[in-house]
Amino acid sequence: MARKIGSRYTANQILGRGSAGTVWLGEGPEGPVAIKLLREDLASDQELVGRFVQERTALLGLDHPHVVSVRDLVVDGNDLALVMDLVRGTDLRTRLERERRLAPEAAVAIVADVADGLAAAHAAGVVHRDVKPENVLLDMRGPLGPGGAHPALLTDFGVAKLIDSPKRTRATKIIGTPDYLAPEIVEGLPPRAAVDIYALATVLYELLAGFTPFGGGHPGAVLRRHVTETVVPLPGIPDELWQLIVQCLAKAPASRLRASELAARLREQLPVVAGMPPLEVDEPDTEPPAAGEPAPERPDRAGERAPRRGAVSLVPGARPDSNRDTHTSMRVPGPDELAGGARGTARAPRASGAPRPGSARHRAAARRRRLTLGAVGVALAAAIGVGAWLATSGDGPEAPRGDTHSSSTP
Repeated sequence: MARKIGSRYTANQILGRGSAGTVWLGEGPEGPVAIKLLREDLASDQELVGRFVQERTALLGLDHPHVVSVRDLVVDGNDLALVMDLVRGTDLRTRLERERRLAPEAAVAIVADVADGLAAAHAAGVVHRDVKPENVLLDMRGPLGPGGAHPALLTDFGVAKLIDSPKRTRATKIIGTPDYLAPEIVEGLPPRAAVDIYALATVLYELLAGFTPFGGGHPGAVLRRHVTETVVPLPGIPDELWQLIVQCLAKAPASRLRASELAARLREQLPVVAGMPPLEVDEPDTEPPAAGEPAPERPDRAGERAPRRGAVSLVPGARPDSNRDTHTSMRVPGPDELAGGARGTARAPRASGAPRPGSARHRAAARRRRLTLGAVGVALAAAIGVGAWLATSGDGPEAPRGDTHSSSTP
């Protein structure tokens, strides 16, 4: 059902829904547009409406091939809307759900496009604050790039900042998506341009691996990992590309690359990763066992296996990503987890095909190893016993003369 948005636009069809509002296919004086209509509770917040108007100049000034341009901001009664360019295509999350992971060449090309867009935004003094696959659009009408990747455009600039106010984000709440939050945000520091670089490096890791480096399980556990754990190498990618990811996932914001540097360095890697197939790596366990304790199969409330990903929004109206609803139900981590594990993290990816700890295959393999070790131990004990019997009996070989260790009592 069509509805008027202000005096110049008409929203005709819902394209998608998010935690902050609904995106419509609309029509304006210059043709088709996308209209992001913010939630009614946001539109009724006078403080937010004032900040919405204050951000108008910065948002309307972003003009870059890899940024979805905001054409207009509408404040009309209960309607608070951003009118944006219409991108004919899909978002990166949809492609990930379809393919699980991308070939390195396509992944690097997409992230380089987004880094270009971030560089323009940061130069204009705008920080995105919510970089994630849902906010990256793929223009299906644009020319194909390296690895067959469609041009990527970053959208939803300013939305996280608009809805982030002291009144709405009390000490118990954080604006953003746990899987992509930089450590400094978790620790309560003001978000600078470096938070976008951290989030974008997380997106690149996810495109390559099929999962985020610190995601999975309760959101509180995810936030803790960002602060305390280090990322584990992904097998099969060039070392220089991996070093780029590691640098941009540094805990210290000053250690990360700037967006323009990241874009240039990624494009230098395109010839190196050209033709590489998607990586073969299995997702790590979201709940690592405590020291010496196998991880049980963890069903959800309906008796099915719990989802293995944890990328959910913490803004109001978000859907929880696990069967645990509160921080008080988090499992107490073991000493090995608190120390970061032998490889620097408690969530090391497993080689493709390796059994998951605590699974039936894992337990069967452990039983086989115990039986084998037991049989070897019995055989060794029997051999030692027979040798001792022969050495003390008259049927055994005569000990060589002068062997003081086997001589009898004088």
